[in-house]
Amino acid sequence: MEAILVDCVNHSLRHFMHRNAIFMCERLCAEFPSETNLQLLAGCYLQNNQAYSAYHILKAFFFSLLSVGTQMAQSRYLFAISCFQMDLLNEAEAALCPTNEPGLEVPNGAPGHYLLGLIYRYTDRRKSAIHHFKQALSIDPLFWAAYEELCILGAAEEAAAVFDEAAALCIQKQHMNHASASQNLSISNEDRNLVSARNFGLEDGSPRQSKHPQGNNLRDIPGNYHGATTLGGSASQPSNGGLPNLSFYNTPSPMATQLSSVAPPPLCRNMQPNGSNPSMPGFDNSARSTLNSNMQAPRRKFVDEGKLRKISGRLFSDSGPRRSTRLAAEAGSNQNTSSTLVAGNGTNNSPKYLGGSKFSSMAIRSVTVRKGQSWVNENYDEGIRNEAFDDSRANNTSSNCSLSLTGDSRSLETEVATMPVGGVIASPSCILSGALEILGLLRTLGEGYRLSCMYRCQDALDVYMKLPHKHYNTGWVLCQVGKAYVELVDYLEADRAFSLARRASPYSLEGLDVYSTVLYHLKEDMKLSYLAQELISTDRLAPQSWCAIGNCYSLQKDHETALKNFQRAVQLDSRFAYAHTLCGHEYVALEDFENGIKSYQSALRIDARHYNSWHGLGMVYLRQEKNEFSEHHFRMAFQINPCSSVIMSYLGTALHALKRNEEALEMMERAILADKKNPLPMYQKANILVSLESFDEALEVLEELKEYAPRESSVYALMGKIYKRRNMHEKAMFHFGLALDLKPSATDVATIKAAIEKLHVPDELEDSL
Repeated sequence: MEAILVDCVNHSLRHFMHRNAIFMCERLCAEFPSETNLQLLAGCYLQNNQAYSAYHILKAFFFSLLSVGTQMAQSRYLFAISCFQMDLLNEAEAALCPTNEPGLEVPNGAPGHYLLGLIYRYTDRRKSAIHHFKQALSIDPLFWAAYEELCILGAAEEAAAVFDEAAALCIQKQHMNHASASQNLSISNEDRNLVSARNFGLEDGSPRQSKHPQGNNLRDIPGNYHGATTLGGSASQPSNGGLPNLSFYNTPSPMATQLSSVAPPPLCRNMQPNGSNPSMPGFDNSARSTLNSNMQAPRRKFVDEGKLRKISGRLFSDSGPRRSTRLAAEAGSNQNTSSTLVAGNGTNNSPKYLGGSKFSSMAIRSVTVRKGQSWVNENYDEGIRNEAFDDSRANNTSSNCSLSLTGDSRSLETEVATMPVGGVIASPSCILSGALEILGLLRTLGEGYRLSCMYRCQDALDVYMKLPHKHYNTGWVLCQVGKAYVELVDYLEADRAFSLARRASPYSLEGLDVYSTVLYHLKEDMKLSYLAQELISTDRLAPQSWCAIGNCYSLQKDHETALKNFQRAVQLDSRFAYAHTLCGHEYVALEDFENGIKSYQSALRIDARHYNSWHGLGMVYLRQEKNEFSEHHFRMAFQINPCSSVIMSYLGTALHALKRNEEALEMMERAILADKKNPLPMYQKANILVSLESFDEALEVLEELKEYAPRESSVYALMGKIYKRRNMHEKAMFHFGLALDLKPSATDVATIKAAIEKLHVPDELEDSL
């Protein structure tokens, strides 16, 4: 009875029938109360977005035990996940590493260390978080999410040092160990199936699939949106009825008659504390490498379904394609040629805004620099050469991999000595070759992402260009390319990259909050409105959707409605730092500085390297004339992103307000060198020179600035002010008139008219007035 109920629950989970799975699992736990069955019920609740239910049943069970050490590792891990999703971080930490039993190991290896790292990160314990993320990577070299977190924290080593040959040997060893365990369990389960078939009188001799212990429980844990993160654990405890327990999040192996080139879908979407469910990146097998079609496909032997079910102790059960999948895809590889998304070169003509109140809002949405290099390969032949290189590498890999056939007369020792993948035997050298190929790809992706997090965006773009076209033209990579161009203030190229990302992954929402900000800066109200409607129709519970709507209203100067939408995004995901920052921007636009400061500080509690919030705080204190605070926060932003011309400009402005004019001029020179097309530092430099009464130098700077910003009223207004102070009234009046003709803001209009009225008033009298 227990075996039938367990099989029914797992069958329901496999087909996403969560309600039926929960009902039958409750019957299972009532009839056969055990910790293993309780784990299965908790897994059902977690897959159904009911973390609170999993939390309460596991907590009640824990209270019935005398000590934490008597609990299974999987129970502690599931309880920690439930607590994490409910934002009970102290309880989650206590479950993973209880203080009363310090010698107890973190459960589930790499996933457990990763979850603990997230907890330490969100409780502002950076060093401990870095330690556990590194531990996760050392246990599982393919734990990409841990490397992402290290990059976000600014503590990642170079990708070449992480995804090296030692990591490949570790992967090979893990696969061989799992293959041996899988072979033994498959044989034992075949015998159990035969006995079960006789007992139930089944004529076909293949009863309903019994489930095996699996060390690869997949779980997406929310917490940051530069990308989704993945957790998993192992549950290898046998049930009371003698049948091993199913891994709650494992994708089932295909049947022998159903092998195809299409990977099975994941069993659950990304669980959010609030119910938001972004898609899981860990199940995307389409981009994985396949065997070269020129190599003759070896014959495949289909064995019993028990031998086809594999066991993996690592987090990603699909970190490499099943060999059967790759061989099945081989037959059609010559007929199906994947098309790549190719875009033309872009020009660096992003709009710049300068003048009056515009100066104080230039960096509200993004504080960045610009460089003019196009993100598209200028010579498509380069792409052809890349593809040719990939093909040759595939040929070499294929020739090095010795694939042999499983024979009926082959001994068990021989089968265990090699790793079966989808019914085909792969030698250790083939496993090592495949691991090196995967790690080579991760080295390129990892280095590009690390450089992006260090805001060396042009270097990151150069690294991404080294990717093969089939990987470059994927949604994730194109989103990273778009974000890099946003940091370079090249909004036209960013728009192009995000548009291609939308074509490559129409239903992926990652990075689209940044895309909506790009359209905000380009003042593309129609495109922004269309994007917001598309995102809402795709997922109303995603914070990116509400950020896009908020940017729509902000572009229309409806800051109150925009603020409500950004607050909705925060409500959906309280750990979404960018939504907190956008709330801060809207509060500042409404001149509610107190709440604006609180929003920026909330963003920094989530991500201390979110430099936009440091810059936002600096802007608030600059407007409040708290110049010491302003200089401190601008300097913090500058330390995080030392390449931003805009941050340098405002840091120089704060230094000038503190009467540190030499330092201010030096900072303005650095800002001009960082981005010669950014008019802001040139204008601020002219302002500083005017205050030092260096009128000739100031006029030279402004004459040069007119070439870059010919329609900025503030430039002509400042020139008029200089001519007035030099008693050149006719030229002053001429430039004041030009400034008014360029339709400045209402505040600037009032300032210019006041200067015209006092045109013939001496400066000494004007100051006294």
